[in-house]
Amino acid sequence: MTYRQKPSIFQLGKVHENGPAVIVSGWGLGMCASSCRCHRNPEDGQLALAEDQAGGSLGLRSFSATGTCDCCEAWTSAELSAILRDVAALDALDSAEPAAG
Repeated sequence: MTYRQKPSIFQLGKVHENGPAVIVSGWGLGMCASSCRCHRNPEDGQLALAEDQAGGSLGLRSFSATGTCDCCEAWTSAELSAILRDVAALDALDSAEPAAG
């Protein structure tokens, strides 16, 4: 199994299955670890999301001449759902000791 970098996540969202489409909403994505320039809009320097509802993925749009990106890959809806599941499991844990401070 090979691993490719993913865009960073700074805000958790939701994953909704709507028939054959999978809608991911509310997620905040930042740059991938390589911080490549292909994700920055040449006009204003902003990032843009690339959402594929039919395929159920969320990533960053590439502004390269070919329109493709080889530095990172989009998050799949299954991966985003797993993140939400793991965060919920962590939130449900009771701390055995009070937090410091």
